[in-house]
Amino acid sequence: MVTVINGEGMLLGRLASVVAKRALAGEEIAIVNAEKAIISGSRARVLGNYQHKRSRGSTGWGPFVPRRPDHLMKRTIRGMLPYKRPRGVDAMKRVRCYVGVPVEFAGEEMELLDEAHMDRLNNAQFVTLGAVCTFLGAKF
Repeated sequence: MVTVINGEGMLLGRLASVVAKRALAGEEIAIVNAEKAIISGSRARVLGNYQHKRSRGSTGWGPFVPRRPDHLMKRTIRGMLPYKRPRGVDAMKRVRCYVGVPVEFAGEEMELLDEAHMDRLNNAQFVTLGAVCTFLGAKF
């Protein structure tokens, strides 16, 4: 049984930490609408941080930061897992991220996480993950 989580209006870091804990516990999770997750902070600061992350590495030996929203969300989740250990590798295999809602999850009930919802945001400044990825050059 796959748990479907709607990423729309969810804070990226909080969503990633909850998903990482659940994946380590053995739960299979699918995150839909990954491009609508939000990152708190001013637009200039957030875009500057991600641009710096992306340009820091070399083409030969990284760090490699993806441009697509579903891959960037999975990379954020990976940062909260022991991904070089067998239990972390198994947890990463249990997590799926999607742009939009795929046909297989169209009619299913989607879970909203209260601890990661935008209502917990103290300031009104945020950027969607889709806007960050478009800035980095993604075509999704």
